[in-house]
Amino acid sequence: MKPIITWILVVDGAHARFLEHAGPGKGLREMPELEISVARLKGADIVSDKPGRTATSSGSRRNAMQPTTNPVEKREADFVHDVANILENQFRDHAFQRLIVAAAPRALGEMRKSLSSAVAGAVSAELAKDLVNIPIGDLEAHLKGVLAV
Repeated sequence: MKPIITWILVVDGAHARFLEHAGPGKGLREMPELEISVARLKGADIVSDKPGRTATSSGSRRNAMQPTTNPVEKREADFVHDVANILENQFRDHAFQRLIVAAAPRALGEMRKSLSSAVAGAVSAELAKDLVNIPIGDLEAHLKGVLAV
């Protein structure tokens, strides 16, 4: 019988780690070939132009226009969407059967929106925790309730 492969995705808005669990007693294996990240930037680093100006309806005053979206949140959402695409391709190639997602709360919300229904159906557990910088040995303790390591 072929073992059920569980992947653990540990993600925030700028960094994603992928780990594999092949069954009880096998521990976790990091997959550095899939690890991705983008530089953390402030809004001013992303949007370098001054905001546009608009005239008021009465008088000659002008006001700055504010962007309708937060550029940092948009960049993080785009990153999480890219991670979801990686999961989709790997799931289609039968690299894993179950998925555990440990993500910073905002990234978890974006991940839920970005996953296809097939990959979302493979999610066996979610942890709303930012565990990206936790060493692999300490991750096992955080996953104890959702994964038999």
